[in-house]
Amino acid sequence: MSERIAEYSAFWLHYLREHARPLTRGLHYIGTGLVCVFLVIGLIADVTYLIAVPIAGYGFAWSAHFFVEKNKPATFTYPIWSLYSDFRMFWLFLTEELRAHLDAAGAA
Repeated sequence: MSERIAEYSAFWLHYLREHARPLTRGLHYIGTGLVCVFLVIGLIADVTYLIAVPIAGYGFAWSAHFFVEKNKPATFTYPIWSLYSDFRMFWLFLTEELRAHLDAAGAA
């Protein structure tokens, strides 16, 4: 993508197309799920778990992009929108509402 995306709605469609493969999304879900677990444990019981938050989140996501999807993570260009979209995609997956978004983006 050569032009900068100016609106989040356009980024969201781009983000979904960059996560077209189920394995890519699955690795993101594992990473995002672990982020949630480590955040809770880190905030409630042991702050050392907070060190694992970025490792789990970025480790699984970036592995998916480099080795499965073979594209550049959106985090490098759009860090805030990308982080928000990771959690949005995870929530839509958990609530079984993601399919409609993937179809709208042409990512299914």
